[in-house]
Amino acid sequence: MMFKTTSLNNLEILCDGPLVSSLPQSYFRSSSQLSNSHGPGFAKVNRRDGAGGWAPVESNKYQWLEVDLGERTEITAVATQGRYGSSDWVSSFLLMFSDTGRNWKQYRQEDSIGAFTGNSNADSVVQFKLQQPVFARFLRLLPLDWNPNGRIGLRLEAYGCPYKSDVASFDGSGCLLYRFGPNTTPILTAKDTISLKFKTLQNSGTLIHTEGQHDRSLTLELHKGKLFLHLRKGTVLITSHMVVSLGSLLDDLHWHHVAIERVSGHVNFTVDKSTQQIQVPAELSPFEINEISFGGVQCHGTQMVLSRRNFHGCLENLLWNEVNVNDLAKQHQKGNVTFTCAEPVSVPVTFAGAQSFLQLPGAALHLQFRTWNRAGLLLTFDLQQQVGSLWLYLSETRVRLQIHKAGRILLDIATGFGLNDGQWHSVDLTARRGRLTITVDEEESSTAHASPSFPVVSGNNLFFGGCPDSKNNQECRNPFNVFQGCMRHIHVDNNPVDLIKVQQMLIGNYSDLQIDMCGIIDRCSPSHCEHGGRCTQSWSTFHCNCSNTGYSGATCHSSVYEQSCEVYKHKGNTTGLYYIDVDGSGPIKPQLIYCNMTDQTWMVIQHNNTELTKLKASSGMNQHLAYFNYSADAEQLGAIITQAEHCEQEVFYHCRKSRLLNTPDGSPFTWWVGRTDEPQTYWGGAVPGSQQCGCGLQGNCIDSDHYCNCDADRKEWAADSGLLIHKENLPVRWVVVGDIQRPESEAAYRVSPLRCHGDKNFWNAAFFNKETSYLHFPTFHGELSADISFLFKTTASSGVFLENLGIKDFIRVELSSPMDVVFSFDVGNGPFEVRVETGGMALNDDRWHRVRAERNVKEASLCVDAFPGATQKAPADGHIHLQLNSQLFVGGTASRMKGFLGCIRSLQLNGRTLDLEERAKITPGVSPGCPGHCSSYGNLCQNQATCVERYNGFSCDCGLSAYAGPFCQREVSAYFKPGTSVQYTFKEPYELTRNTSTQSQSSSIYSDLTLRGENVSFSFRTTQSPALLLYICSYYREYLAVLLNRNGKRQRDKKKYRSIFLFTGPILEDFNLTSDTEFNAIKSVVLGKVQESGELDPEIARLNSLGFSGCLSVVQFNSITPLKAALLYPNTSPVIVTGPLSESTCGSSSPANPYPAETTHPLSDHSGTVGTGEPIVNAIKSDSALIGGVIAVVIFVILSALAIIVRFLYRRKETFHSQEPKSIKPEADSPEYPFHSEPTSQNVLSENQKEYFI
Repeated sequence: MMFKTTSLNNLEILCDGPLVSSLPQSYFRSSSQLSNSHGPGFAKVNRRDGAGGWAPVESNKYQWLEVDLGERTEITAVATQGRYGSSDWVSSFLLMFSDTGRNWKQYRQEDSIGAFTGNSNADSVVQFKLQQPVFARFLRLLPLDWNPNGRIGLRLEAYGCPYKSDVASFDGSGCLLYRFGPNTTPILTAKDTISLKFKTLQNSGTLIHTEGQHDRSLTLELHKGKLFLHLRKGTVLITSHMVVSLGSLLDDLHWHHVAIERVSGHVNFTVDKSTQQIQVPAELSPFEINEISFGGVQCHGTQMVLSRRNFHGCLENLLWNEVNVNDLAKQHQKGNVTFTCAEPVSVPVTFAGAQSFLQLPGAALHLQFRTWNRAGLLLTFDLQQQVGSLWLYLSETRVRLQIHKAGRILLDIATGFGLNDGQWHSVDLTARRGRLTITVDEEESSTAHASPSFPVVSGNNLFFGGCPDSKNNQECRNPFNVFQGCMRHIHVDNNPVDLIKVQQMLIGNYSDLQIDMCGIIDRCSPSHCEHGGRCTQSWSTFHCNCSNTGYSGATCHSSVYEQSCEVYKHKGNTTGLYYIDVDGSGPIKPQLIYCNMTDQTWMVIQHNNTELTKLKASSGMNQHLAYFNYSADAEQLGAIITQAEHCEQEVFYHCRKSRLLNTPDGSPFTWWVGRTDEPQTYWGGAVPGSQQCGCGLQGNCIDSDHYCNCDADRKEWAADSGLLIHKENLPVRWVVVGDIQRPESEAAYRVSPLRCHGDKNFWNAAFFNKETSYLHFPTFHGELSADISFLFKTTASSGVFLENLGIKDFIRVELSSPMDVVFSFDVGNGPFEVRVETGGMALNDDRWHRVRAERNVKEASLCVDAFPGATQKAPADGHIHLQLNSQLFVGGTASRMKGFLGCIRSLQLNGRTLDLEERAKITPGVSPGCPGHCSSYGNLCQNQATCVERYNGFSCDCGLSAYAGPFCQREVSAYFKPGTSVQYTFKEPYELTRNTSTQSQSSSIYSDLTLRGENVSFSFRTTQSPALLLYICSYYREYLAVLLNRNGKRQRDKKKYRSIFLFTGPILEDFNLTSDTEFNAIKSVVLGKVQESGELDPEIARLNSLGFSGCLSVVQFNSITPLKAALLYPNTSPVIVTGPLSESTCGSSSPANPYPAETTHPLSDHSGTVGTGEPIVNAIKSDSALIGGVIAVVIFVILSALAIIVRFLYRRKETFHSQEPKSIKPEADSPEYPFHSEPTSQNVLSENQKEYFI
């Protein structure tokens, strides 16, 4: 087995020598021994001396075996063995270490695993290499479990090598100074390092202070158990200051390693196993050190503005660039500094569990405690003379004292605040002369008094932390939470309690305590909360507050936002502002971006200067520099551009006597710089490196001798514009305009926003057509946090989506049955499984389904579509690192489980998309891409639209719909004035057989001209009545008219009739109008005023002369959509538009998006509501909508009584079978024409008008 190597005078040696086997028996101690032959001195691996090893009198959890190595030693491994020739062995144990044989510290694997796995028999040796070496003199092993058919039996060995230690001890008043002399002033190098170790019981003090040139200084300060690194410029006036914090609970009287490494423009700050990289501002770098002070700042002759406490404790191995400065600094010491480490005696005790308590005899007391919990019992005892019971406890981070008797509170006082911060806090409880006092941290402001009417004198026993677990125990009762934390400096009757005697059962009583150690752990340092989540903790766990971060989950790992506008679109969302998190759970922050949801989904990134900027010649100005600050930062922009299929940015340059690129052979006057930070000398419409504009590439410049219009240098205004489409150079970050110094020069430029469309990640897919086929990728690295998300569709009943194996660890996601998805893994605590069941809904329906699995140090979760997710908590003190070493298998498995048949799409691991398509191109049995998206997304196409398959996604064909937009959800509306007319003209009858529709917009242009039924639908909004809304006529003088009546009466005449009524409301009413006879050879459909009014019925002509004033929307006559044809296809449709007409939103009556948005956590620095599915809107509109709705209901009741639509079918058919034409006689029950009253005056369309739907 290989061990860590240690450098000694540039000679590499192995640090793996045995440390225990050669020690005399006097160097071994134990809690007890079964007999002299079972003593601790016989506990040496592979030795048979005595009874073959150590065995205690009793086998319980309070036993221990201790070894004194003689001096501080570097320990790299330990080994255990059972007692020779017996059934005695230890199956699990804790490993403790100490410098003095007091104040023990537990060795932890991965900062969470305390227990080591021991032996399974008495003979084999089990050896553990320590992940981090231990530097200590004393080792102690505490058995946790042993052979149930035997007893505790143990032999021990440790491996390592000697450790060289130079120490200095500081008493809080002294310091050491190392000053570089004239001949030793350090040369400014690319790398400088300061390193040391320290130990202390004080939670504050200055460890290092350096002075450098140009008033720069560096200070390393311990404050409340944390290390703070200060970088400053200035002495009396601090002009620049940067501070970084690292570490926690460093006042535990154990050695902690610190290193400060300057490399070029950044600093690496290391405390124990945590490192933070700091980017140093230019004003604080470079940093040349003139002198270094250890232990305080008073060693410097200059007057410092810092008012810091000096360090009280020990420093070890002070190194500057690998040079030990201990000896060099001794000649410049100030105050009391010694060069041995004198440690104060402090014996803490840990209350770790629900059964922990300490029982002591005595009365008045003083103690110190530290904890993370907000509540817990500190002390309880019964008062003499049966006065009652006293409880001293933590409640909502305060110390509270209550005295109870028979369920009544006789006394209740509290003091202190925020006492669950992990720091040591003192509590003094005194009762003198009828006055009861509680003091916290010896501060007058944290003192509470009471004057009870009864004596406060304790009975026989004090109980700390909790009570004995006994139903018959009447002396101690705890109605509060147990205390979990550490105590020390316990004084009873003004005398310190010897906790070592308590451990030896010589005084008092206890249960489930760890004496002579404080086992508190800071679970928030380093924090496992990601993306700025705020970490809070209790004794046994931590919690992440993800509010206002844009992330969710137990560790704020998963983004609540989508990764592109494309994803939002395919969730049914429409144009608006959305938060985009380009890399999902990766480090890039979410950004608010405008999504333009057209046929192509555009992401639009604005910058600070999109307006046209004009430039004129100015004295002293040779160049103009314009910098563009985008709404997204450089990292976000790079990720957006890389992910997009296409990006573009339009640039404009208007010129008069101002040359652009100085073509063909001159040096460019104007250039721009993109994200590569390299000057680009081509303009929009050209290619990189060409030094051309778009006209030069197309060969149509105004002067053929130049490649840009502006390079002709004419006095007339000219322009060069075009699109920059090469993604590697986008976006335009700044532009330099050069030819503006001549008196006649004028120029103007504009750079449009960056636009990108497409999402290569979202549609990246592979089809697995064999169970034995798979794709392989490099090992997945998700040691502490791992999230896996993808979409799949299949017809198979089961299969493995992906799998990655380690030596023992693994991670796997699989479809175990048509209705079960399973996420399984092992990080060293045994296999875990999280399962989502779909409740009878099959997932092998050949539709896309979304899977998201996440595993972190707190829990594992699995979500499938919108089904209820599943979560499983991680063990409180289990392994947390996922260690994998094989290739990642996708669509198959290395363990020969059943592979996957079907499609996998958009596979992302920790926010990074795997390129399935590229790998599938070279893999047998796997095909790139996966068609068939309409089965999953077709329901997004609304209003009779048709879903059309595309290679990457789908589109909605709105050809048969009166609506438009990406999902055919946008109402096509227009506001009509009295003179506005839209006439849709059909082909002549004899051309009928040659004009069937084959185009996507066919329903807007052509239709069958012989009808047996008419389906008319539209909505309108107007204040005019009566009015002619729609008119249809044929080549045979038949017509159909839709009119709005004024008086609401329906009359009949003797003609054939069909009548319909107009009902108002927010729902579109479709009416099928059928006729007894065919409506042949339709000539035209007219909206608004009929221009050819020569043959109109007189009454209709009278209404037509007024025109129509109002809004028409989503007009459809059978398959004809005349208004849509006029607005969207005016050049290809047979429409004639007279008067003003433009598309309007006047017909919109409800939100276009019928799909509810997901609830998310909006970032707090933007107003309005921002979610995964809802664009930002003004919140005031919701109130307006409510008020408007009430008004609309009132108007609806009034107008519904007035509005009637009567449709006339007037049939005039000329025949030539005889000389006299035959007239058509009206039937006796035909309605009379209802429009006899005078029309009302025309009113302006207002918000109070109601919209009607037919």
